[in-house]
Amino acid sequence: MDESTYEHLTFEPREDGVLLITINRPERYNAADEVLHRELGRVWREVAEDPDVRVAVITGAGRAFCAGGDLEMLAQMTTSYARVAGQLREASDIVYNMVGCEKPIISAINGIAVGAGLTVALLADISVIAAEARLTDGHLRLGVVAGDHAAIIWPLLCSIAKAKYYLLTADFIDGAEAERIGLVSRCVPRTELLDTALGLAHRLATGPQDAIRLTKRSLNNWVRSAGPAFDASIALEMLTFLGDDAREGVKALQEKRDPSFPSARADR
Repeated sequence: MDESTYEHLTFEPREDGVLLITINRPERYNAADEVLHRELGRVWREVAEDPDVRVAVITGAGRAFCAGGDLEMLAQMTTSYARVAGQLREASDIVYNMVGCEKPIISAINGIAVGAGLTVALLADISVIAAEARLTDGHLRLGVVAGDHAAIIWPLLCSIAKAKYYLLTADFIDGAEAERIGLVSRCVPRTELLDTALGLAHRLATGPQDAIRLTKRSLNNWVRSAGPAFDASIALEMLTFLGDDAREGVKALQEKRDPSFPSARADR
């Protein structure tokens, strides 16, 4: 991995071919601007191609894993077709490149995870969350469709009933609840998070590599089978970014107030 080509991801090789990747924008709670969003898509291709990497562990710097899309980027998406089209390609890259990476990916969810960050957290092959961490898909709070990753993975992880509840309400879930409903693999105290994730990574990195990678490939056929639903959801998400509700949702977040969505007004 050539760290010099990345602005918001850092890389730390560990023993046995384990690579620790850190989302490194802590002053913005690791929120994904256009640069980071692009990097989260391409990094998995490079992990797959790097002969020195057997397992990747991804976590966030500071108190957050990744607080979703940067508000400036989201605001620009509500007024630009070109930006929306670009985001559609990059959001698809994050999902399909993680699914297609033959090597195991482990997420160490150390803090809040939303939007694109939650995509990475939940599409990891093994997800370990700190008990105090909180996550939400968050799209409905913006007034846009729950695209990104939701349709392809939530129903498989936690059932269609739970997926509908949490995606339609955009309620936050803490680590213990995320483990209880099957959304993540394990929940541990924050002080044990990284050691747990790295311990699992070293265990996989010293195991039978062909068998591990081919097992991942086999299991991911369940995820690939939901590809058409994901493709539809990401297109619908980008469509709603160009509507009045999304503009109000982003503005409300910027102003730190509850949104008043135009589509929900009595005079509509």
